Amino acid sequence: MLQQTQVKTVLPFWQRWMQALPNIKALAKARSQRIHKLWEGLGYYTRVRNMQRAAQAIVALHGGKFPENFDDLLALPGIGRYTAGAICSIAFNQPKPILDGNVIRVLTRLFGIPGDPRQRNVNQRLWELAEQFVLAAATLETPQAEKRAFALDASPQFSHDGARNTKHAPPLCSHFNQSLMELGALICTPSQPKCAICPVVRFCAAHQQCCVDQLPTLRARPRATRQRFVAFVAQKRGHFLVRQRSAGVRNAYLWEFPNIEVTPQSVSEKSFPSPPLEERAGERRHFPHALPPFVGNFRTRSRDLDLQQAARKTFGISLATFAPLCTIRHSITRYRITLEVFHITGTDAARCSRSAGTWLNRRQLLALPFASAHRRILNKLGVRK
Repeated sequence: MLQQTQVKTVLPFWQRWMQALPNIKALAKARSQRIHKLWEGLGYYTRVRNMQRAAQAIVALHGGKFPENFDDLLALPGIGRYTAGAICSIAFNQPKPILDGNVIRVLTRLFGIPGDPRQRNVNQRLWELAEQFVLAAATLETPQAEKRAFALDASPQFSHDGARNTKHAPPLCSHFNQSLMELGALICTPSQPKCAICPVVRFCAAHQQCCVDQLPTLRARPRATRQRFVAFVAQKRGHFLVRQRSAGVRNAYLWEFPNIEVTPQSVSEKSFPSPPLEERAGERRHFPHALPPFVGNFRTRSRDLDLQQAARKTFGISLATFAPLCTIRHSITRYRITLEVFHITGTDAARCSRSAGTWLNRRQLLALPFASAHRRILNKLGVRK
């Protein structure tokens, strides 16, 4: 959960998860819908599928006991060099290096390392430095005060099976790697670093050379891609038409309202910007099935044709009435998405084919994991716990 997500965001999800699936075997045999529902809202859903695959591998290959060996961890789905090192050092106090964004920032500034950290030679040097540090931490003499505190169980440690463990040495590798990450998160921040209170500022090459704000040298992010989608909320007799996304696509296995991607901007919209749908809430649009060409406002007509075309591609039929429901703007990785949502009821809804999805009631919808944008549509419709 902590991959690509902040701790404060993860905590409530983690608490719900541990109540529902408290151990590896429970995760290994859980239904796909359940793990996606528990993960709903965290994003990057490949992570939860990898986590279940890892749990299944642990049950099959390690008897359900979480492996402590670095190579065994690295072989699990969804676990790379950084995550394996974090688990080995933090959970098992092994001298394994970690290299996340915070650690990269600390090391590039501390040693004045130029170049993109993602370049092979720079990245390799950073890994070598991180490894030298944690190996050195493993050889340090533990202060007597910390030894006494550990012996008194002031900082209890727990083994993989939940048993209290106070026999091992104080976890210096664990403490060191966590400290390195915290230094980057709280002191050596991307902008306005707190050099005045940094515990290692006198050793920092970037501070001495007055180039802290220039390191690390990161490549410019790729330009965001704008996408426009139209979604249709078909409703009849208390049921809504929804569908499940297939494997191998973005937001795989999650549920959504029927939707389709359309061009980000038509020619007419570039010249005559259309008002946001929120400003036209409640405005119901009627469309004859055959309209003479070039009648009325060019911008409106172009937009109406876009909607009719989207409806035909989605349901295989033409619709007579569109009621704007809302516009949702959200981002997924490098995509900036505008989702225009229209409500379909009455005769048009009755004509929508089951081939476009499944008709479900409100209670059934609440049990399903929805993509975040489509969960917001449910909230707009008042479908919430």
